[in-house]
Amino acid sequence: MAAQHAGYRLYQDLAAWWPLISPPEEYAEEAAFAGRLLRRARRPVREVLELGSGGGNCASHLTPGFTMTLVDLSAGMLAVSRRLNPGCQHVEADMRTVRLGRDFDAVFVHDAVDYMTTETDLRRVIETAFAHCRPGGVAVLVPDNITENFEPATGYGGSDGADGRAARYLDWSYDPDPGDTWTVTQYAFLLREPGGEVRVMHEAHRLGLFGRGTWLRLLREAGFAAATVTEETTEDRRPREFFTGHRPPGPAGALGRT
Repeated sequence: MAAQHAGYRLYQDLAAWWPLISPPEEYAEEAAFAGRLLRRARRPVREVLELGSGGGNCASHLTPGFTMTLVDLSAGMLAVSRRLNPGCQHVEADMRTVRLGRDFDAVFVHDAVDYMTTETDLRRVIETAFAHCRPGGVAVLVPDNITENFEPATGYGGSDGADGRAARYLDWSYDPDPGDTWTVTQYAFLLREPGGEVRVMHEAHRLGLFGRGTWLRLLREAGFAAATVTEETTEDRRPREFFTGHRPPGPAGALGRT
């Protein structure tokens, strides 16, 4: 999960633990699939904007083929990403409101979009993507879940670091009220320092959940030609549904507005 909601401790004082909690190598297959969709734009794709880039794990697999600008709300996660992706431009900003004053061949929004818990906020992210997408370009958005496929679940992960640190986590996702537009994921973290001291931290994250029809409607209302693509994966999990928005060829819109 990337760090668009910087208010959570995971993306503040625990940001330095991110490479151990969610190692970059775990993103290789998913990023490769996203890269194939980015290249389906109606123009050559060289410059890519990633909104909610977090610790830069996806970007680390996309930068061999693209020149990337990475936007995230968390200074701590951007610091992690700068070490992983020193050749990328990094911008601390909110993906709902950022306006960089320039456009890109493609816009990529990974699972940080899950922190949009209202339709208004999701619309603002999509409008940001459209405002920065060149005519003939494409936006690719990747929520972890949509209403049609959400199921309560538990997961775990983590890794050991070369510096003696180690991290493990357990997550538990469920929907307290199916009538609203958000779910809850409870995280429990075990963080071991090089000297052997272990800290335990718990945090609850509220994540948005919207139906396929809502996603497609908001993309179309922003000006995109919208579609869905089912992820191709060899991992032992349900494939995600990727949403694509192709910006029609034509004059670029006004940039730099808030």
